[in-house]
Amino acid sequence: MSRSIYIADDEKNIRDLIELFLTNEGYSVTSFSDGDQLLDAFSQRPSDMVILDIMMPGTDGLTICREIRSRSNALIIIVSARDSEIDRITGITLGSDDYLTKPFSPMELVVRVKALFRRLELGSLNSPGETLTAGGLTVNTATRKAEINGRPFDMTPTELALMVYLMKNSARAVSREELLKNVWKFDFEADTRATDDVVKRLRKKLNDAGADVKIDTVWGFGFKLNA
Repeated sequence: MSRSIYIADDEKNIRDLIELFLTNEGYSVTSFSDGDQLLDAFSQRPSDMVILDIMMPGTDGLTICREIRSRSNALIIIVSARDSEIDRITGITLGSDDYLTKPFSPMELVVRVKALFRRLELGSLNSPGETLTAGGLTVNTATRKAEINGRPFDMTPTELALMVYLMKNSARAVSREELLKNVWKFDFEADTRATDDVVKRLRKKLNDAGADVKIDTVWGFGFKLNA
């Protein structure tokens, strides 16, 4: 069964272009002219991925992102003409898995979509999996479920993949570039701010949940798990 993708963008030419390229790659794509229509459709039948513009009539894309993330771990990509640091950080903090700035190459979007889905598939391969532990945090890589001190700990697919990678490599510092290659599955030069933004989001979740595990920044390099 093909992966389903919902797109919300008030610019018809952009919607049509994205839909064309993704449909040609075998995805089942449905497009909407605003976020409210997409959210209504998602409430009735969730998609595997959502691609959102920020500035649209009605409810803005960041609010739609937050609403979807509050009820689902579906993959979310924000596509926007706004490229300020605060917009990017806000998008990632609210739960998006990637942030792409307009104008962009449709093929770059396709690559990012494939990378996100590939990460999910690699994480769900039929295998016995393993149980990882660090500072009260337990992650089962087979069921993709996490707990902190016995209580369920919810993470998005991107957060989970990042945490698993840090836990498996807890004996050393991991560079931002390594995370982009092995967690995001980007085999091209990408903006390393995405790693920082997801780490910030994870730190807050871990702190709020009372976990005895921290993600330390190794300045000028990357991150290291500290349990």
